[in-house]
Amino acid sequence: MKSDFKPVVDHSFNFNADWGVVDCRVLEVEPHKILAYSWGAYGLETVVTWTLTPTGAGTHLRMEQSGFRADQRQAYGGARSGWPQFFDKLEQMLPRVD
Repeated sequence: MKSDFKPVVDHSFNFNADWGVVDCRVLEVEPHKILAYSWGAYGLETVVTWTLTPTGAGTHLRMEQSGFRADQRQAYGGARSGWPQFFDKLEQMLPRVD
């Protein structure tokens, strides 16, 4: 996946992957706490929000993608299967990051 992302509100960027291109725009940035951006592709207009919360053992990462309509079952199913794959890869990579 490739991106020209910058954590600046109103910055537009794209995610490019083998399954297609997603148009995004940064909606909210609170350093070390929150990142939210629009996620638009194939008629889908949702919001992805990442939240970091300090814990006694480290940091809790929460991701939420909201805004799916009832008629977007296929897109919702794709997100439900795609995000866990992303998190599996992220979990494998994190121990290697210093």
